[in-house]
Amino acid sequence: MTIWSSLVGQDAVVEQLSRAAADAQLVLRGESGPSMTHAWLFTGPPGSGRSTAATCFAAALVCADGGCGFCQACRTAPLNGHADVDVVSTSELTYGVDDARELVRTSSMSPASAPWQVIVVEDADRLTERAVNVLLKALEEPPPHTVWILCAPSVEDVLPTIVSRTRHVNLATPSTASVAQLLVDAYGVDTAMASFAARASQGHIGRARALAKDEHARMRRQEVLRIPMSLQDIPGCFASANNLLGAATDDAKAITEPLDAAEQARMETTYGFGAEGVTKAKMDKLMKSAQKELTDSQKKRATRTVRDQLDRALVDLLGLYRDVLMIQLDSPVMLINDEMRPQLSQLAASSTANDTGRRLDAIEHTRAQIRANVAPLSALESLMVELKDPWIRTASA
Repeated sequence: MTIWSSLVGQDAVVEQLSRAAADAQLVLRGESGPSMTHAWLFTGPPGSGRSTAATCFAAALVCADGGCGFCQACRTAPLNGHADVDVVSTSELTYGVDDARELVRTSSMSPASAPWQVIVVEDADRLTERAVNVLLKALEEPPPHTVWILCAPSVEDVLPTIVSRTRHVNLATPSTASVAQLLVDAYGVDTAMASFAARASQGHIGRARALAKDEHARMRRQEVLRIPMSLQDIPGCFASANNLLGAATDDAKAITEPLDAAEQARMETTYGFGAEGVTKAKMDKLMKSAQKELTDSQKKRATRTVRDQLDRALVDLLGLYRDVLMIQLDSPVMLINDEMRPQLSQLAASSTANDTGRRLDAIEHTRAQIRANVAPLSALESLMVELKDPWIRTASA
């Protein structure tokens, strides 16, 4: 078992990165290594494993054996525990200029023990244009032992100036069978549950793991999938939108509130809360600026987390209407929600393929609106009305 064993259904990517890791050893000796370069862009749909691929490649670069999977470097690098591998992510909406400057500073450091200093930037599509401008020179002319690995959903999601300075690695959505096998082998999930979770997640490995292991995640998904059957009138549409946003907000709070509390506690400790001789007034003065910065950061994280939860729900709705369309077209393709076939058949019989196509377009439009910072409730209310009556936009035009 090597470091690449955690990559599911990505044989071509493993071959490409293995060659690059081998050539990296040649580069260190001053020889030609055409498969290796100093800046990479890893793309792939959510759940495809692009971050896993990036950290595995980073581990292979700092491992003496090119990714053996057993040494300390291979065990620590994917977990951001290796001194010469920095895995950078943001819980906020974007990476700003200050974040970019910190990345440039990190890239200028020499490796502590490994031959390479590797910087993995997750969600590089969240880099603002100004932040990208700060990074460009470091990407194009990094120190000789620095390797950049940027991750994004697609090439179109990052600026052309990044694309032109990086080598592209594209990950595909893993097959249902390979995701199911991973759940059985790595997490001990029984075969039936693994098959369901792999189908329902549409190839998203993290989502599949959650559906297989977490009953609450399965219940939330069922609540979302029942929405189309409840859209009988306009008040019902508005109620469904409000309920969906409420559920996403509750789930986001369950994620962010423990993080907020831990960060608050760390800051209070840093500024001497409870220490002898430190008055509340003095602590408040010391903490004022830091508290504002922390509060702003936590608000941004909360906003992003709600958006992420909503997007997950909208992807589930896309899967449902995709199944409806497959039934309407009498397609032999496997259904994502096969356990709901009777309800799907009912929806298919009560509409046309054109109706379903419009509903799919409406969901994608709503995803784009929420990403563009449109008020979520307004976007969801409009969506629910369109799901009830997919021709309403044409009629009102």
